[in-house]
Amino acid sequence: MTPFHARRLTAVLSFALIPVAVWADGVSVRSDDSARPFPSNRYTVPDFGNATFRRVNLPKPDCTVRVSDCQDIDVINTLDGFSTQPRITVPFTGDIDLSTVNSDTVFLVNLGDTQTLRGFGEKVGINQVLWDAATKTLVFEPDALLAERSRYVLVVTNGVRDASGKRIKSGDGMEMRGLHGFDKRGGDHDRESRDAANGVRLGRGLSVAAASLFTTQSATGDLVKIMRQIKASTPAPASFLIGSNSGGTVRAVFPVSGISSVLFNRQTGAGAGEFSLQPVPLPALQAIPGAVGQLAYGQYSSPNYQTAGQYMPATPTLHGRPVPQGTQNLVFQLFLPAGDKPAGGWPVAIFGHGFTDSMYGAPWTVASVFASRGIATLSINVVGHAGGAAGALAITQGTGAPVSVPAGGRGFDQDGNGLIDSTEGVNAAAPRSIISSRDGLRQTVVDLMQLVRQVEVGMDVDGDGSADLNPQRIYYAGQSFGGIYGTMLLGVEPNIKAGVPNVPGGSITEVARLGVFRGLTGLALATRTPQLLNLPPSAALPVPFNFFENMPLRDLPPVANNVPGAMEIAKVLDRFEWVQQAGNPVSYASLIRQQPLPGSVAKPVILQMAKGDQTVPNPTSSAIVRAGGLQAQTTYYRNDLAYAANPAVGKNPHTFLTGLANPAGPTIAVMAQSQIAVFFQSHGTVVIDPDGAAGPLFEVPVTLPLPEALNYIP
Repeated sequence: MTPFHARRLTAVLSFALIPVAVWADGVSVRSDDSARPFPSNRYTVPDFGNATFRRVNLPKPDCTVRVSDCQDIDVINTLDGFSTQPRITVPFTGDIDLSTVNSDTVFLVNLGDTQTLRGFGEKVGINQVLWDAATKTLVFEPDALLAERSRYVLVVTNGVRDASGKRIKSGDGMEMRGLHGFDKRGGDHDRESRDAANGVRLGRGLSVAAASLFTTQSATGDLVKIMRQIKASTPAPASFLIGSNSGGTVRAVFPVSGISSVLFNRQTGAGAGEFSLQPVPLPALQAIPGAVGQLAYGQYSSPNYQTAGQYMPATPTLHGRPVPQGTQNLVFQLFLPAGDKPAGGWPVAIFGHGFTDSMYGAPWTVASVFASRGIATLSINVVGHAGGAAGALAITQGTGAPVSVPAGGRGFDQDGNGLIDSTEGVNAAAPRSIISSRDGLRQTVVDLMQLVRQVEVGMDVDGDGSADLNPQRIYYAGQSFGGIYGTMLLGVEPNIKAGVPNVPGGSITEVARLGVFRGLTGLALATRTPQLLNLPPSAALPVPFNFFENMPLRDLPPVANNVPGAMEIAKVLDRFEWVQQAGNPVSYASLIRQQPLPGSVAKPVILQMAKGDQTVPNPTSSAIVRAGGLQAQTTYYRNDLAYAANPAVGKNPHTFLTGLANPAGPTIAVMAQSQIAVFFQSHGTVVIDPDGAAGPLFEVPVTLPLPEALNYIP
């Protein structure tokens, strides 16, 4: 080769390399084997038995090391899509300027419901932004709950700039590689991402730098199908012949004026004789003296969709039908108002109790005020609550011998330690621990829908052959956990005419993470293999509280994460929330008023929440309000003002509805209960301000913006 030809070849090669050097210059979104945007339909397989036509197919790590991850993925891979409130991660090849990340430069576009195309073209911004310096990963959540069973395209534009101020590049190491012909391995996903991105309208000067397409899961379908199964059935009437005394079987109906005591003999252990005797709050029935006329107990049969492991088996979401695993006899508790029964029977409010409580707690505290407005109160125990099935009530009238009534306990010794704690049995057992209380909540909703059906077919309390409850006037109220499964119930049960969820929140994962149950989150992290607690234990942060997930709340500036282990914790918590979406009240909120099911109508509701709630934190209540468009239906109790006026009310307002025994007195509880009672008395047409139009303690409706901070009183 002559020197001339050598120089010419060098020049040609140098020129040929210029585009490669330019292409590699700058920061781009990664999409290689070790990092790419998530969620993505790359991690699914076709499944035409599902309403989404897909099924999740996450790869597994080394299951001998990451045992818990593999157990979680086994459950996740039964789902038909990704979370409707996903933690979205976008890895980059270098540092970016976080100030350029906003809902104009990074967003999602709805490509429509997989069955109806509803929602097509809707744009969703981003919130809760975080940058992880170690992995150069952008993390955020959608600014709004995504529609279930819908396809979304995540769009990252070149409006995002790198740390030097340059626009990010649309290089070959990203999710959009299929657009440029560099990588055919993405198959349908790359082609669909390309088609979706081509249809996205962008601001002036912006172009698509990366895109990822994913399909959201079905969340509400199983309960809707079960509701229809229940409505198609005609159950045997509920029985009130469940009491017993020395004379044999008796009707468990008691005039309140003649009751001298009610004792709850709770089964607390698996062995014989392991019981705890507890009084029920009998004096609470006199909050309005003489309002409650009768106390009654009955039993009905409800279909049980849970297996022995306390989970509901997955069924195809398109044409599949949940299958009952058996039936269970459930005990209910009923308070009837004093006086003459109205024509058609008493209006009735089903009242749902909270986590760790039972129907022998909160329902007793509201029955008197409800009865004073002519409303009967009906309750059952939640799955896993009220101790073991051998528990009983001893109801004494005057000086006579007590009548024994089965207490309807639904807990059992799930962990085999010989004890039955206050919630044992509400969660799914290992290796499906990621399901947590999802199916316990759904089964409780099933039991309440069956209870509604029992009222519809006729509930004869006194045995005279006529119904004593009005099937056209069934309402629902519930506190805390009762507000959570109550929101789900209000979304799917068409024959409840009005409802008041009190201090509800979602998801359960977020409720626990942010509030007084944070230790349960830490325990879940500590018992994983490998465990995920990422802070050294201390007096301030003992095990299992010694973790920091660094997950920002809504509407705050972006957070830079430099805490080792925080990203892994956040990933696991996101998976918890993903699996549990079918038991998240947020998923059902839009069905109450915005998008009622076919055959249903928008329900009148009041959502009661309290500022600075430490048990169900404000951001989780606001999530329900936003998802359901319930801002105009939300009443906001200002415990900060009540505490400033009288510290005896306490710093945690979580039980403001039921706190008749509060050291500051029952006034606030009676006011909040009266709002519910008047609402039901008026068939959902009258919403009063509990402390009057000029009163400062209740905002009716809540003053916007919604409370997204914790607002705890220090």
